[in-house]
Amino acid sequence: MNDILTRLAAILEERKTADPASSYVAKLYAKGLDAILKKIGEEATETVMAAKDGIPDKIIYEVADLWFHTLILLAQQNLQPEQVLAELDRRFGLSGLEEKAQRTE
Repeated sequence: MNDILTRLAAILEERKTADPASSYVAKLYAKGLDAILKKIGEEATETVMAAKDGIPDKIIYEVADLWFHTLILLAQQNLQPEQVLAELDRRFGLSGLEEKAQRTE
């Protein structure tokens, strides 16, 4: 599964230099951070609505859209999925309460 994230991250990085007329992702990059954040918000809302509907295929589809747009944000911010995976790995074995208590922000 990590291979999928790595491959997708490479494609999203390539799209940074693509013509916005030729690529949905390039068009989002060209519109800037606010457009990317708006899309993530839309996808998060659609994910919530799908979960409320309780249809597994719809939930999977919407979560895939949410993850995809979150990966676009990471690339736009020059971050990598591996960094998020490393953070999740760091939290592994910690209780949620313990992890929250360790936060500095």
